[in-house]
Amino acid sequence: MEFHGVALRRVLELVFCITGIWSAYIYQGVLQETVSTKRFGPNKERFEHLAFLNLAQSVVCLQWSFMMIKLWGHGRGGRAPWWSYWSAGITNTIGPAMGIEALKYISYPAQVLAKSSKMIPVMLMGTLVYGIRYTFPEYLCSLLVAGGVSIFALAKTSSKTINKLANPNAPLGYGLCFLNLVFDGFTNATQDSISARYPKTNAWDMMLGMNLWGTIYNLVFMFGLPQASGYQAVQFCKQHPEAASDILYFCLCGAVGQNFIFFTISRFGSLTNTTITTTRKFVSIVVSSLLSGNPLSQKQWGSVAMVFSGLSYQIFLKRKKPKRMKKKKRKTG
Repeated sequence: MEFHGVALRRVLELVFCITGIWSAYIYQGVLQETVSTKRFGPNKERFEHLAFLNLAQSVVCLQWSFMMIKLWGHGRGGRAPWWSYWSAGITNTIGPAMGIEALKYISYPAQVLAKSSKMIPVMLMGTLVYGIRYTFPEYLCSLLVAGGVSIFALAKTSSKTINKLANPNAPLGYGLCFLNLVFDGFTNATQDSISARYPKTNAWDMMLGMNLWGTIYNLVFMFGLPQASGYQAVQFCKQHPEAASDILYFCLCGAVGQNFIFFTISRFGSLTNTTITTTRKFVSIVVSSLLSGNPLSQKQWGSVAMVFSGLSYQIFLKRKKPKRMKKKKRKTG
């Protein structure tokens, strides 16, 4: 009876995390498209300083997490110190920028295929850098999800687009994509390591630490030079208050999403979080196809079964957080 109660609670918590992450980031995607494509003012100007969104979101999320800790935090003993997030903050700042840069050289379907294996780098970096021990079921879940998303993307992509995946600039694009995955893997592995070393660290603590360093790095990038784009972005927002309002909504949506993300990491580990974020676009495409009346092929239904088998299996994994491998002590004679 007790086992079924724990299992049910675990399932409900994970469903709560999935719903929160998917809802927040699907809506944030809509807001980002609005900010980047909308025309502001009488001259119909576009906001072209999209890197500024990363800084704005870091600042808002930093303030949000600080308020949550002040309102709901209980004691500070045993929690990760703020400086422990500095390395993950670097890779978390540079990684997404490389992913965006890669789109200049490879098509979006190619990037989707590359990122479908995002769980693998997370596990490899966790094992190699921090000695985190993953179980065979977790490796199996990751392979099922990565394989399912890849098959679905290939089956849905036209042959003309597939031929473009090997364009002359592809090596640089795939190289940037690879670095993006490596940095993301390091970021997630570091978060797992921090969570394992400091068990009392909660979602808001991790959110505060990551966004503190993200704010510092983005401030240097956006305002480090006299002609840096941050000054132009601020000037644009002063001239067009409507753009500033849209950016604020974007950031608030990101703050809600980060609450769910760091709660997922603190409860289930970064591998589960990566699986949820990786399958978000996949699920939205499946739902869109079904609602629009476009039937899925047998190969696509097979990939859907693979992905949901991996997700279902992961829900019932017993382990909550990744464990670090214990180093054997040498006996002294």
